[in-house]
Amino acid sequence: MSSRQGLVRVRGQVQGVGFRPFVYRLANALSLQGWVRNDAEGVEISVRGESSAVSDFLSRLESDRPVLSRVDGVEFEEAFFDESLHDFTVETSRGGRINTAIAPDVSVCADCLAELFDASNRRYRHPFINCTHCGPRYTIVGKLPYDRKHTSMAKFAQCSACEAEYRDPLNRRFHAQPNACKACGPQLALVDAKGVPENDPVGSALRHILSGKILAIKGIGGFHLVCDARNNAAVARLRASKCRIEKPLAVMVSGSASLAPFAVSNRQEIGLLESQESPIVLLKKTEKCDAELPGAAPGAAFVGAMLPHTPLQYLLFHEAAGRPEGLSWLEEEQPLVLVMTSANPKGEPLVVDNAEAFERLDGIADFFLLHDRDILQRCDDSVMRWNGEAPQFVRRSRGFAPRALKLPISGPSVLAFGSGYKNTVCATRGDEAFLSQHIGDLDNAASCLALEEAAAHLLDVLQIEPEIVAHDLHPDFFSSRHAVEFAESKGIAAVAVQHHHAHVAAVMAEHGVNEPVLGLVLDGIGLGGDGGIWGGELLQVGAEGGFSRLGHLAPLALPGGDSAAREPWRMAASALHALGRDDEIVRRYGKLRGNMLIEMFERNLNVPLTSSAGRWFDAAAGILGVIEKTGFEGQAAMLLERLAHKHGPVGPLDSGFILEGGILNFLPLFEILADMKDAPYGAALFHATLAEGLRQWLRAGGPATVVLSGGCFMNAILSRSLKAKLESEGHAVLEARFAPPNDGGISLGQAYVAMQEGIAACA
Repeated sequence: MSSRQGLVRVRGQVQGVGFRPFVYRLANALSLQGWVRNDAEGVEISVRGESSAVSDFLSRLESDRPVLSRVDGVEFEEAFFDESLHDFTVETSRGGRINTAIAPDVSVCADCLAELFDASNRRYRHPFINCTHCGPRYTIVGKLPYDRKHTSMAKFAQCSACEAEYRDPLNRRFHAQPNACKACGPQLALVDAKGVPENDPVGSALRHILSGKILAIKGIGGFHLVCDARNNAAVARLRASKCRIEKPLAVMVSGSASLAPFAVSNRQEIGLLESQESPIVLLKKTEKCDAELPGAAPGAAFVGAMLPHTPLQYLLFHEAAGRPEGLSWLEEEQPLVLVMTSANPKGEPLVVDNAEAFERLDGIADFFLLHDRDILQRCDDSVMRWNGEAPQFVRRSRGFAPRALKLPISGPSVLAFGSGYKNTVCATRGDEAFLSQHIGDLDNAASCLALEEAAAHLLDVLQIEPEIVAHDLHPDFFSSRHAVEFAESKGIAAVAVQHHHAHVAAVMAEHGVNEPVLGLVLDGIGLGGDGGIWGGELLQVGAEGGFSRLGHLAPLALPGGDSAAREPWRMAASALHALGRDDEIVRRYGKLRGNMLIEMFERNLNVPLTSSAGRWFDAAAGILGVIEKTGFEGQAAMLLERLAHKHGPVGPLDSGFILEGGILNFLPLFEILADMKDAPYGAALFHATLAEGLRQWLRAGGPATVVLSGGCFMNAILSRSLKAKLESEGHAVLEARFAPPNDGGISLGQAYVAMQEGIAACA
């Protein structure tokens, strides 16, 4: 029989995911000789054997790959083989310039769970159980290659039993970098606010939670603030101390069977909840939800729910269930429901360090459930929803970052600094884009520092030297200022990308679009190319960068500037003034407030115009009397959507809009809403008419591929209705999937546009 020998190069997400032991087992099963090792490019393999066996080996490297891996390419080159090798071995990693990726953190796997609840296993109830198929990755690694010495586990010397597992290629803990046991690994501790420890950390923690206390619990990517979701007083105290009075709080249950009393879920949503990424999933509330979980999601149509993703979280539910043996209890409804929200004072980054927790959570947490494994990179929980036929991100972070996106082009390395809100950063390398975890709104010094740290860590761990920097067109965002300073310090170009162009480009990048598209962007605000405040835009975007503005929503005045974005009554007054109904403004809001706004309109004092779709939502919520002043961004639109859900579908008001000269105006609809007493019907009518007006607007732009993006497309009623209308007319409709449609995807779009400009400049 003929033999074959050579070197194999495997690229992609192939480190820290059990790829080498997989290769070892596959090679031995096929009676091949050689070795496998990690290096800067990914995984390198030397192989020799019967020709058919080598061919089978090369094919199965991709078809049978480990579940956490991603194979971007398998290359084989005939080469000399070391004749001294008579078996197949796993070699030590080799360094060099990095051209591979690190896997995201993933939830504890089924095999580890089985051991966790097996009283005869040496890792029974071990809070840090993991293997090559699960556990922390991105948040504990300092640099690649992904070896223990480069992680926060370096300080924990393995005992002889763990070391034997770690060295055995046939063991599922072979080179599992966080591998440890109770004897040699991280240690758990429960302390009060003064640092006084208590015995039985898990049992005591649960008792305190059930007694109404608030705990700060250290997880994989940071701390959570935790309390009993059924205890209204505890939830109210958590809200008050965290300054989060109205915004929904995520809850955690032991398994999907425990969702039924308060949430409605379908098969796809359960699939998201039970996935290895284990995100928070927005689920429709039951009628009993607010009674079951008072204070968790007031005023919202949805509640954010998640399942445990760390061994420690599972142990809390195991303790509450009476420490049953095995896994069957997870399939049964359990009464414990925990509020599980990010541990951070309002607007600040997630707490990750033990000492930092005592300082920043002082006055919020009563007790601290800590461990001594350092978190090297903060990473908040991801938030998703099922959008009719596919999942959609609200926030992309733990479980997904920094998973790479394969781009349709290869170009110069770009570092994009994102927007001023819902910030992320994005770095490109060749034809890959690496989107960071969620960083947040850059309205305080701590968040700005977190942006700098996240960008530096992403570049360092992937060894990327950016050739271009990209940022938002708005010069006053911290992300824009820092991007320019960064570019100047490196002597490289800085490219300003218009906000809504970036929204469309992000979707084009992930779908590999190589043709012009119509881009419909509906969001809050973004600086336009003409210096105006944009937010409801119809753009034509080219396949190689560049865009033109085909139209926009009719502008509304912002009485009081930024204040109007927080006070829907002001936007309602703006619409009433545009309708010539100043007397209605006074009647609704009183002489003092009403006349003040009328004078501002008449004298053109602090009433800038905006085409923002978000402000049209605010105006609708205000004019229907849904809310006058919001407690968090998007609350008015969220309440409006809930009312529309409550009422059910209605037909659009055909005379509710005017389309002229590329400008779409909904004031005729507001003439009707202003006299309406039935707020749920008004909300449903607003959504239906908005979707119909947008459909006709897009149809006027001509047949084309349509991209829908922007934060307003987080609205399920609008996005599903409009998509269905467009597809029925033959449009190909593209939506954000890899990144959120909101500003969390802006950095990806910026990077793609800057890369295109870089390629064009070199042509």
